Amino acid sequence: MQIRIDHLLVGKVKAFGPKGEPSAYIKTPVFDKIEIGYLGLTSDEQADHTCHGGPDKALLHYAFDHYKTWRDEQPQLIEHLTQPGAFGENISSLGLTEQDVCIGDKFQLGTAVVEISQARQPCWKLAHRFAAKHMVKEVIQTGRSGWYYRVIDIGHVAAGDQMELLERKFPQHSVSRVAKVLMRKNSTESDLTELAELQVLSNEWQALAKSRLKSLRRPH
Repeated sequence: MQIRIDHLLVGKVKAFGPKGEPSAYIKTPVFDKIEIGYLGLTSDEQADHTCHGGPDKALLHYAFDHYKTWRDEQPQLIEHLTQPGAFGENISSLGLTEQDVCIGDKFQLGTAVVEISQARQPCWKLAHRFAAKHMVKEVIQTGRSGWYYRVIDIGHVAAGDQMELLERKFPQHSVSRVAKVLMRKNSTESDLTELAELQVLSNEWQALAKSRLKSLRRPH
């Protein structure tokens, strides 16, 4: 599997929220070769490290394939959906969606190696970016969330480079399926047990699976 990286995007922390809350959600394309460190693209920033960034969420990939679908479904948001970056992504491509990739997939990304750690869990910043409160719910319900990588080997990458799948150990755990299990409320004990024990899943989502499992087993 090879996919062309159409855009790489980075952002700087600045006032963003309704009360001036800081964020680097707004991303702009970079065209030169850029370094990928263990915390992501070196010129990218995050303001809230409790929810964004860190080793398990170093890079956010969002399928540009979804933009047309969003425009068709949400024509009132077309002005926000003309160029990559509307979802705060670092990597934009065509031909790869949440159904095509799995937790633990390792990709060659330029000269770096990255591994998928979890789906993106949308927060208020996405709703603020689109000036549409319903977008968080829509992203969860449609599964068009994007996904995060952790960096296994640092390196360099440029827009136009190819991403190549190096290893897939967990084909049963697509990003789409895992997101449905952990972001919706109809999860089975079996599904949650699998994810709670899936070591390549991000620490945050392993903990979420364990919490959901504990709640499910609690006598009502």
